[in-house]
Amino acid sequence: MKNIFEGLNKAQAEAVEVTDGPILMLAGAGSGKTKALTHRMAYLVGDKKVAPSSILAVTFTNKAAGEMRSRVARLLGFEDPTANPLPFLGTFHSIANRILRREADKLGLTSNFLIYDAADTQSLIKKILKSLHIDDRSITPSGIAWAISSAKNELIEPTQYRTMASTKLQLIAADIYPIYQREMIKSKALDFDDLIMELVKLFKNEPDVLKKYQQQFRYILVDEYQDTNHAQYQLIKLLAALHHNLCVVGDDWQSIYSWRGANFQNILNFESDYPEAKIIKLEQNYRSTQLILDAAHSVIAKNMSKSSKQLWTNLGLGEKVHVLSVSDELAEGRTIIQTIDRLRNLNPKLRLSDFAVLYRTNAQSRSLEESFLQYNIPYQIVGGTRFYDRREVKDILAYMRVIFQPNDLVSLTRILNVPTRGIGAKSVSAVIEHIDKHEVDTIEALLDPSKIANLRGKALIELKNLGMILHDLRQHQDWSIYELMDTLIKRIEYMDYLQDGTISAEDRIENVQELLGVTKLYQGMDLETFLTEIALVSDIDSLDALKDTVSMMTLHAAKGLEFEAVFMAGMEEAIFPHSRTFFEPEELEEERRLCYVGMTRAKQQLYLLHASSRMLYGNTQHNVSSRFISDIPEELVDQPIGSTGDTIGRIARQTFDDDFPDEVDKANVTKGDKVIHPKFGKGIVQNINKSEVIVKFTSDGIKNLNLQYAPLRKI
Repeated sequence: MKNIFEGLNKAQAEAVEVTDGPILMLAGAGSGKTKALTHRMAYLVGDKKVAPSSILAVTFTNKAAGEMRSRVARLLGFEDPTANPLPFLGTFHSIANRILRREADKLGLTSNFLIYDAADTQSLIKKILKSLHIDDRSITPSGIAWAISSAKNELIEPTQYRTMASTKLQLIAADIYPIYQREMIKSKALDFDDLIMELVKLFKNEPDVLKKYQQQFRYILVDEYQDTNHAQYQLIKLLAALHHNLCVVGDDWQSIYSWRGANFQNILNFESDYPEAKIIKLEQNYRSTQLILDAAHSVIAKNMSKSSKQLWTNLGLGEKVHVLSVSDELAEGRTIIQTIDRLRNLNPKLRLSDFAVLYRTNAQSRSLEESFLQYNIPYQIVGGTRFYDRREVKDILAYMRVIFQPNDLVSLTRILNVPTRGIGAKSVSAVIEHIDKHEVDTIEALLDPSKIANLRGKALIELKNLGMILHDLRQHQDWSIYELMDTLIKRIEYMDYLQDGTISAEDRIENVQELLGVTKLYQGMDLETFLTEIALVSDIDSLDALKDTVSMMTLHAAKGLEFEAVFMAGMEEAIFPHSRTFFEPEELEEERRLCYVGMTRAKQQLYLLHASSRMLYGNTQHNVSSRFISDIPEELVDQPIGSTGDTIGRIARQTFDDDFPDEVDKANVTKGDKVIHPKFGKGIVQNINKSEVIVKFTSDGIKNLNLQYAPLRKI
């Protein structure tokens, strides 16, 4: 086992060594909080000889939990890096799921309940809206889902919610909430918010059960405490009430999720909740240079509601913050690309993956993507469609869920006509209504569809065939997950269904093959474990660090990441800060925290770009530069604040256009010429035709490039 204190600074070491009583670790951006947290866990087990099962450690993402697990394993000297040294280290939802399955009978649940994700929830709400004949286009399933989720995060039951509802959306949500819960019970399912709400309910209603877990969890650690909502806060407070050995880690300056229920006051109120608490500040930053930290501090310092910290670093002063004024969104994209190219020429070790472009709203990515496509610069959008949210993946998982839990009517509705069986919407409704009304077993109903009213012809035959497939596979749940899924895919001829001749067919087929590959990771596990683990995955499509591409993402998606150089685009009033925050001081403070998060993602260079005009949402906007830029003292930036014109933008465009013109000049670039490309490097022109230029690059081989847009320079 390694020396637990090796490599820790004084504050980190104190956070590790003081194990008893409540502790608040105020950890600034890039201050090594994960290191302090994991070393503390290893210290408890290795040095203090605390039983691993007596430690509860919770965080918010599977990625963070996995990283902590592997770090603790290494510190404790585990030979297997995938070992689980702490059985109760995981996300809030995964821990709640484990306890609820153990204690399900005390809540009137079955231990084999399903977990509905956001898409399942919206499908069920859509069905309820239809049954209530609510066709108001201003009322969407996602809006209702948000309202119900918000209520559950505040531990508000359906009857209580009805007394509090006031807006049009809330009043309709009040009608749907109790029906939604009844339908969930019928399907033997819980949604993500239920996992926490039901566990809190269990602990409040069953003192003996609460006492059992209070006695078990002698030490509790909570990561990202500023992101806890009311339900999570209450859960932790209940569990920590006996021993008070609660260590919470977080940074109120980085609280940016109020829109999904997070309450940063939880971390600010920690001292009043636990008057005996010890406060430890982690203020040494290991990520950014000092001038970047000072600029970020000058922005967050404008907030009234915040803790007191002053970050410092040994990484040197570094460059000043670059504030770039450009003419429009097109110039913004060109300027970013030109700057990336210049920085890579200055430092050949820089990869494209060392750069990130951050923006306030997803709509801003359109013009940026167009620029990167025009100049053939590889990029990835972080936070796109999750793997498990893709249509073809959800189709197969819906089948697996019905095999495991036939009462899951949401999944059954999805698969009845997938692949296409000629079963129309009316027939699907007839099947669901029959099962719902007569409370019959789903698979039995499909095996004898003649008892279902209003069904005839092909629908009867196809439903019976489906029933036979589901019945047969349900009898073989003891097979490996791979064998079960592979057999299912073949029997329903799903791959043939995907091969529809469209350009995306191959991608969809590859996604199903990838899902099959995932099942091999669950060798020896049962179907319940597989479905539960898949449902609890929350960040499957976050940043792919193996790709050498520029990362583009919203500022919210950037939290927890870091890059050598960061470009924050659209730094203009009404965009960032967003216009809806102008008259809400609390929301404006959150926007400022969001700006702080964005700025502290940068390690060496930080660029803030603002445009004189911008086409967004179909309209041309003329906004002044963001107040967040004005918050930064002039001595910290390389352009005087308040300057006018487009000087830097013009210089950037001119430099870029000189080096890499918008189109190849056929008169100057001919077969045999040596050229350079910002992505592919040096090469020799092989041929030029009407629409493309063919170049053989030294490192990337032959490329056919668009003649109009290929950013080539003759050398």
